[in-house]
Amino acid sequence: MNNNHKIQVLDHLEQGKTLSQAEAIYHFDCYSLIAVIQRLRVAGHDIATHTEPNQSNKDSHARYELKEAFR
Repeated sequence: MNNNHKIQVLDHLEQGKTLSQAEAIYHFDCYSLIAVIQRLRVAGHDIATHTEPNQSNKDSHARYELKEAFR
């Protein structure tokens, strides 16, 4: 993980958007989204994790949302 990923992910979430691992790979070439989210949480950002079904509806994945973006 590089610091650019942290900046890119935070900027994305601060715009009121949500983010999944697949979207992080597509938009930012970020393959370690959970590590980025953890670093942002440690830095004090209130990030919610939502579980949603995969396209096949056979499994699920996490989608992240910055709670403070909606205050």
